Amino acid sequence: MPDANQPHPWRKPLLITEFTAVALLLVSMGWFSSRAEDGAALSPAWLLIPAAASLAVFISFIGLMYLRWVVAAAADRKPRHKVVFSLLVITLLGVWAYGIANTWISLSNA
Repeated sequence: MPDANQPHPWRKPLLITEFTAVALLLVSMGWFSSRAEDGAALSPAWLLIPAAASLAVFISFIGLMYLRWVVAAAADRKPRHKVVFSLLVITLLGVWAYGIANTWISLSNA
């Protein structure tokens, strides 16, 4: 049984991924803002950078939630935690996909 004081080995890589992706997302938003002020046209392919960064934020956030809710749960409560967690994951990724699809469609129609 692992020591309760020792963090899970995936915790640090997930935190690094999450904060790196947030930084990349903020930098790309700033860069897009400066490009918009200059009046330069922005290729839709550049939107893959914030889309990938936001997906990395979501996935690392989901991974950290898994460690907190499912891995740390008592054995008798794990099945219930896994079901609730699975519904939450489907919802979060669905919201992300919906937002990305709406953004792409609005750019295609413009």
